[in-house]
Amino acid sequence: MPNDDFHAWSYFNPVNIKFNVSASTELATELRGHRYAVVTYDEPYFAKIRKELEDLVGPAECTINDVQPNPDCQILHDQCERLNSKVTNIEIIVALGGGSVIDTAKVLSASTLGFSNVLDFVTNEKKELNLPPIPIIAVPTTAGTGSEVTCWATIWDETEQKKYSLAHPDLYPKYAIIDPSLMVNKPVDLTMATGLDALSHALESIWNCNANPVSARYAIFAAKTIIRDLPELLSMPKNLALRENLAEAALMSGLAFSNTKTAIAHNLSYPITLKYGVTHGIACSFTLPTILRSVAKIGGFRREALQEIFGTNLLKGADMLTSTLSAMQVKMRFRDYGANQEETTNIIDAAFLGQRGKNFIGSKEDFLVSARAGNLV
Repeated sequence: MPNDDFHAWSYFNPVNIKFNVSASTELATELRGHRYAVVTYDEPYFAKIRKELEDLVGPAECTINDVQPNPDCQILHDQCERLNSKVTNIEIIVALGGGSVIDTAKVLSASTLGFSNVLDFVTNEKKELNLPPIPIIAVPTTAGTGSEVTCWATIWDETEQKKYSLAHPDLYPKYAIIDPSLMVNKPVDLTMATGLDALSHALESIWNCNANPVSARYAIFAAKTIIRDLPELLSMPKNLALRENLAEAALMSGLAFSNTKTAIAHNLSYPITLKYGVTHGIACSFTLPTILRSVAKIGGFRREALQEIFGTNLLKGADMLTSTLSAMQVKMRFRDYGANQEETTNIIDAAFLGQRGKNFIGSKEDFLVSARAGNLV
């Protein structure tokens, strides 16, 4: 159990954050006179925003618009080749989209010597990453991943059924431009999944060995806001005020876990996404009540943070969280997603051995007791 001594801690985040309902104007101010690339989705909505931007500052030198959910090694390799084939040097990458877009932009930013260089780094075959990277301006269009204020990206290898984390302090975006109006027309299922991802980030940053008083304050705000407003937003997806609340909560969640990384819920989620195709936000949220029950006896500022969110009785808080998730149709057991008993055991064993599992302040034994009592396994 970590020492809750407040006398030795640090917090760092260098991203210049702009919260404004006018992303195009903010982008134009930062891009004028620079050669830039745009990373986004191949959808009419994003093409329209890109055209508005190009009308203001001129055309992009390169557009990567075939980003897929959970960016895979194969397509990342191709995208890096396309960016690096440009005769003119790109000075700024604009990441316009959700977490997958921003993660892709980070990979592209680090790939001036090719994707193989990045892959060697994340698989620990190479200790150094040749940088400096290309600066990134991140414009998130979902309220979820917090990637706009972190220095890492997730790389998926579906062929090998593996997930890698690209992490480097030079990969923080230069700017994060948060425009809630860009999120108003997002589908309900995407809104729910990204909102639950942000909730997971907030809670994971609290039951974390790397938690600190600053990250805890961000996490409290984020978790309370999401639990309060996400269910209502799902019934009123065009409500700009609720979108603004969720956008701010997702940002705060990102600022929290930018200093702690995630913990056990995320390690448990990766096989559920890779093998069973479950959306990341759902996969990392259904274990949260069980984890909360397993750390109900924790002390210090982490307990105080959780009590600010869930009340003084954390066991009742876990029941409330279960009810909230169930009301959003989140299934609450491993077998609901296709994992049998043996597979579930293997997932849990591997999760506690992984780095995110080691970030967790609790124990595997307490987690299993809570999991069995709550019928998670």
